[in-house]
Amino acid sequence: MKILMASSEAVPYAKTGGLADAVSALSLALAKLGHEVRIVIPRYYGIDRGKLTQLEGAMGVPTGAGEEWSAVYTTDLSGSPAKNPVRVYFIDHENFFGRDGIYGSPSEPDFLDNPRRFAFFSKAVFQLCRKLDWYPDILHAHDWPSALVPVYLKFAERQGGFAKGKSKGFSLTASVLTIHNLGYQGIYNKDNFNYTGLGWDVFYNAGFEDWNMMNLLKAGLYSADKLTTVSPNYAEETKLQAHGFRLDGVLRYRSADYSGILNGIDDGIWNPAKDTHIPKTYSAKEMEGKAKAKEALQKEFGLAPDPNVPLIGMVSRLVEQKGMGALFGPSYGSAWSICRDMNVQMVLLGAGESWCENEVMSLSSRLSNFKARIGYSEKISHLIEAGSDFFLMPSQYEPCGLNQMYSLAYGTLPIVRNTGGLADTVENFNEEKGTGTGFMFNDLNPQAIYNTVGWAVWAYYNRRPQIEAMRLAGMKQSFSWEKSAKKYVDIYEGLVKD
Repeated sequence: MKILMASSEAVPYAKTGGLADAVSALSLALAKLGHEVRIVIPRYYGIDRGKLTQLEGAMGVPTGAGEEWSAVYTTDLSGSPAKNPVRVYFIDHENFFGRDGIYGSPSEPDFLDNPRRFAFFSKAVFQLCRKLDWYPDILHAHDWPSALVPVYLKFAERQGGFAKGKSKGFSLTASVLTIHNLGYQGIYNKDNFNYTGLGWDVFYNAGFEDWNMMNLLKAGLYSADKLTTVSPNYAEETKLQAHGFRLDGVLRYRSADYSGILNGIDDGIWNPAKDTHIPKTYSAKEMEGKAKAKEALQKEFGLAPDPNVPLIGMVSRLVEQKGMGALFGPSYGSAWSICRDMNVQMVLLGAGESWCENEVMSLSSRLSNFKARIGYSEKISHLIEAGSDFFLMPSQYEPCGLNQMYSLAYGTLPIVRNTGGLADTVENFNEEKGTGTGFMFNDLNPQAIYNTVGWAVWAYYNRRPQIEAMRLAGMKQSFSWEKSAKKYVDIYEGLVKD
C-alpha cells in the first residue's frame, strides 16, 4: 500500500514529545514490511535546508484567504531500508514556519496563528500529492495539528474523485487519525475558520463547533474513516467522562471505528545489549553491565556510591499530567517524605513548569539522597534507565508512555499509576507468586505514591530473588514496532478493501 503520514513532528527533524518518535518509527516499521511510506511535516526554522533537496518549482496552496505559495524540500528518513526508503517531505512557508518553536515560544506558548498555520499545512498535504502525482491509499494524520487532513479529504478532496486523465486522484484514499494525547485539541476562535476555505455548512456538519469556538481535533474525529490511539487501555479510558476531555461522547459515537494500538519502542536505540551511552552493555544472560551503570549513575549525580541501596530514577516533563503536583508539591509532595523516611536514592532529569523546577532543585540542594538536573540529555536519560533499580512514573494520565517500556527492556522495574498505556505494559507485583514486572497504584495522591514506593523498597530489601526474577521477566518482553505496525496494516487493509 501507499501510505502518507501527515504530522507536525517527526524525529530527527522536529520533536516536542513522543509523537515525533512514533511517527518515524511506525513509518520505518511499515516500510520494512514492504509498504511505500512517505512523511510530510512543516519545515520549521530549526530544520537546516542545506541538508535537504529542494523540489523544482513553487507549490500553490489554495486557502480561504487566497493562494499561498511554498517550497518543498525532501530527504530520506535515516534508518530506512535501502530498497524501500521512507521519503520525508517538508512544506516550507517562511511566514508560518520560519520561527523558533513548533507550537509556541517562551513569550507566546501557543501561537495565535496556529489554526491558520496548520490549516495551511493540512491543505498543502493534498497539493504535495498532486505535485508528485502520487496518490496514497491511506492518509494517516496525527493529533490536532493535522486533524484537518481527514476533514479536507471527506468534505473537499474526495468529492467527485478529482479523477483527471490517468490519475484517480483521492477518490479511493481513506483516512486514519491517531490520537497521541487527547488533552491537546487545537481549540481556537472560530473567526479563523474562513481561512480553511471550507463552507460554514462543513463547520457544523464536521463537528468543529465547540462552545462557540473551533475545535480541530473534534472535527477530525468526526471525519476520519478510522480512529486509533496509542494503547488499548487509553482507548477505553477516553470514552469515559473522567479521561475524555469533553470528547468522550464523540469517541463513544465513533467506538465501532476506534481502537487502541500500543506504541512500540526502537530496540535499535533502547537496547542494553547495544547501548553506546552506558559504560558496559548487558543482557538478561549477563547483567554485570547494569551494576556498572548504577555505579556510573551515582557518580554522575554526586550520590554516595553504594551498590546495595535501591536507586529510583525519573526522566520526565515536570508538569501536572505527569503527577508532579503529588510528588513535588511544596506543601504536600511525597518525594521529600520518601527520601527522608526510606533508605533510597533518587535521581531526576527533566524540565517543565517553573514552580516544579524550583522545588526539584530546592530538594536537590537540601537532600543528600535526591539529586536532579533541569533539562534533557540523551546520554544521561539512557544512563538513568540502565543504572536505576526502579523507574517512577506517577502520571495523572498516560496515553501510551515509553519510559516504562524502556525501563522493562533495561531490567529496571517501573513504579507506575494504573492508567493508560502504563496499565497495558506493566504487570503488578504478586507477593504470593513472586511474579510481575513492576509496582502499581490507583489513586494519584502523595500517600499512594509514598506507599507504593515503600512497597517496592521493602521488596528490594526483603524479596531480592523475586526482584531479580521480575527484572528478567521484563527484559524478555518484546515491545517492537513490527507488532504495532502489523496491527495498523490490518486497519489499512480493511479500509482499502471496503
